[in-house]
Amino acid sequence: MQLTIPALFTPEECADLRARAKRIRFVDGRTTAGWHARQVKHNQQAVADDPIARAILAEVRRRLLEHPVFVAATRPKTFASLLLSRTTGGGGYGRHVDDALMGGVRTDVSFTLFLSDPHDYEGGALVIEDPGGEVEVRLEAGSLYLYPATTLHRVAPVTAGARLAVVGWVRSHVRDPACRELLFDLERARRLVFEREGKGEAFDLLSKTLANLLRRWAED
Repeated sequence: MQLTIPALFTPEECADLRARAKRIRFVDGRTTAGWHARQVKHNQQAVADDPIARAILAEVRRRLLEHPVFVAATRPKTFASLLLSRTTGGGGYGRHVDDALMGGVRTDVSFTLFLSDPHDYEGGALVIEDPGGEVEVRLEAGSLYLYPATTLHRVAPVTAGARLAVVGWVRSHVRDPACRELLFDLERARRLVFEREGKGEAFDLLSKTLANLLRRWAED
């Protein structure tokens, strides 16, 4: 499942994050890439021990875990990793698939949180290969795009300006992406029923089905 979560952060919050990021030390992004990905990764990332970067990533993590759509879509057990990425001057990230394990943690869902205003840079689209063709994603500042970590994807070269983003990976309680999508659809359906009818028989049956499927599929 691929999904856009709009306005995770407001434009004002993103402006503040970008201002804070100017005080962060960035290094060559190839330092965390696998041996094959180093050939196509041309960006920068915040050093792991930078206190400002750590504060920003902690804020993003908290906001994600408080967001009902993100939680329903990913069923997060833990974050495998979060990185603050900056791409400028023709940099990008060529075609690749994300590592299956990061720090010993399985990656099930990948996401990109766009922090730069799309009018402040050119290029830099997240391009995901899909059976129906390529999906190009270039969102407003503060919006997030999530997709299965199993997909081939790339970041198109940034031809002007700077693209600042938080990229991350989630280990889900539910490994199978098709099962996660079914659970997500059931969650949406029961919320719609609740909005229209309240806690009635239909809501209770949907809740029972959702809980029992999660019980069947979840890895605790």
